[in-house]
Amino acid sequence: MCGIAGILNLSQPIPLDPAALLRMIGALRHRGPDEAGVFLDDRVGLANARLSIVDLASGTQPIHNEDETLWIVYNGEVFNHPELREELLSRNHSFYTSSDTEVILHLYEEQGPDCLRPMNGQWALAIWDARRRSLFLARDRMGIRPLYYTVSGSRLYFGSEVKAILASGEVEARLDAGALGQVFTYWSTLPGRTLFSGVSELPAGHWLRVVDGRIETQCYWRPLFSPPEECRGADLAETAEAVRALIDDAIRIRLRADVPVGCYVSGGLDSSAVATLLCRNYNHDVRTFGIRFEDPDFDEGRFQRLVVDFLSVQHTEVEATNGRIGESLPEAVWHGETPLLRTAPVPLFLLSQVVREHGFKVVLAGEGGDEVFAGYNIFREALIRRAWAEAPDGAHRAQHVETLYPYIFKRDPKLKHLLASFFSRGLERADDPFFSHLVRWGNTARLHAFFSPEVRRRLSSDADELAALLPADFDRWHPLARAQYLEMRIFLSNYLLSSQGDRMAMGHSVEVRLPFLDYRLIEFMGRVPAELKMHDLREKHLLKATFRGILPDAVLDRPKQPYRAPIKNCLLLPKLDYVGEMLSPRALAESGLFDADKVGRLVRKLRVAPAGSEVDNMALVGIVTAQLFFRRFFVDSPARTAAPVQPDLLVDRRAAGQRATRPS
Repeated sequence: MCGIAGILNLSQPIPLDPAALLRMIGALRHRGPDEAGVFLDDRVGLANARLSIVDLASGTQPIHNEDETLWIVYNGEVFNHPELREELLSRNHSFYTSSDTEVILHLYEEQGPDCLRPMNGQWALAIWDARRRSLFLARDRMGIRPLYYTVSGSRLYFGSEVKAILASGEVEARLDAGALGQVFTYWSTLPGRTLFSGVSELPAGHWLRVVDGRIETQCYWRPLFSPPEECRGADLAETAEAVRALIDDAIRIRLRADVPVGCYVSGGLDSSAVATLLCRNYNHDVRTFGIRFEDPDFDEGRFQRLVVDFLSVQHTEVEATNGRIGESLPEAVWHGETPLLRTAPVPLFLLSQVVREHGFKVVLAGEGGDEVFAGYNIFREALIRRAWAEAPDGAHRAQHVETLYPYIFKRDPKLKHLLASFFSRGLERADDPFFSHLVRWGNTARLHAFFSPEVRRRLSSDADELAALLPADFDRWHPLARAQYLEMRIFLSNYLLSSQGDRMAMGHSVEVRLPFLDYRLIEFMGRVPAELKMHDLREKHLLKATFRGILPDAVLDRPKQPYRAPIKNCLLLPKLDYVGEMLSPRALAESGLFDADKVGRLVRKLRVAPAGSEVDNMALVGIVTAQLFFRRFFVDSPARTAAPVQPDLLVDRRAAGQRATRPS
């Protein structure tokens, strides 16, 4: 895994400042601490910070084709690269490395943008075609690897993280208040948008091409679902066998690396399934890693230990104490480049540190299982609410809600009637394409009340951006499929795989590989009937059938516990001076983002409340992290803090250059 960055002249060749490019890649050194490489000609500069995993000896980037007219910098892994290489060799391509990077370049040479279709993996890449003077950028199907770009003046800038673009010193950081409103509604910006005005994220499953200064973007893939009448047969055993084969092969190809591969174990079904197939079929001595919490309401240690003992593997735990979470939050915000409405990313940041300290660069994880196999409560809520909309009698609604959230009512049984009322909102909008998520989004949007009057004035409707996400036949899909699609396109791609995924792992130079997000499995599950995924409101019906007899029943049948981390008890600690400073009237006035009086009342309320409501906790961490975000990116600019790197490989094709310096 790596970090990439670049600058392209959109019109006349204007001399590029190599120092700007070296600062850009310096800002990404955490993504690739092993090597750095640069390509320069009179129109473009490409840079790469490499985390060497495949072809450690000769895979230094940038990499070129046979006649050196194509050059690539790349962040990711193409897991089926050996098979693709064999096909290319049969068509007389020649290679000078054994890296997957070079395979991509030859595929592009032969197929252009269609090269992405046979690739199975996770990537963000940039290819410069010197003959045609065109730049090609692309991002993997699910958005596991990030990629951003902007146009400033007559140049296009791109990078794996926004901080690289800002580190050029040639792009001004300006806050998009509307995007901040999206984070405080959907937990992330909507696809394509960022918190930095004028800076775009290349959406998952998209490519971008620049030819003669003209920028074109196109979607080449997105998760699709068949209408109920077109779904494959509903034989549970047969479908489970096919699913198991797909997951097993997804694991097999994700073990391709020239370094050891570890595995995360959370104690839940998804990570346990991955670890079990990995251990049974490929590596009996796999090293596993997991998170423990000091608060028993969040800790899953008992189930982690059950899986570890079942597999007889060596396991390492990181204790995410409340103090460590609070102390590490500012660094997590720096890497994540966004405010957070949860502290949950921070323990994963701490976990990746432990993984790296134990000598691992690569781990497998179970992310994506909930989205692909319908494991979230939001899917059950949507089906229940739709049934309520069709049957106005609300006599049994409290019992339905208690079935969904039994753990909530242990302390206060009265809450089930309040929650039943909460989930009954908006039933008249059952025909709305976003019906499954309206209650959740509306609840989170209550946080807008803490914004300053100026920010609230700058908020706008997201209707057009949301509508642009929907496929043409969306209304023909089963309601469960619609909810899954929205969860994949917004929450998974833009939050879980970014704020809680790539950014937290790459903060310590660790690559996470996700078998459940193999596109073959996603496409297969898009054709599976809804009743096999969720049967009688029992989540992950098919996945549980797939691993029945393979995993212990105690893992398969345990009540689902969403991954969460404490908030109030992590932030309102006497030793965390930065929290008080970020919430001070002076700091709030400096950013202008929040109403200082409302923030003060929130903090006083939480200091005396035993736990605090969900909304209050989200508000606290959201405000603190937004303040940290503003300070790190709009006051302390990356342009002033990024240290340039000395490249291990410099290819200079400028008219005055014509030289290449390679590592000895």
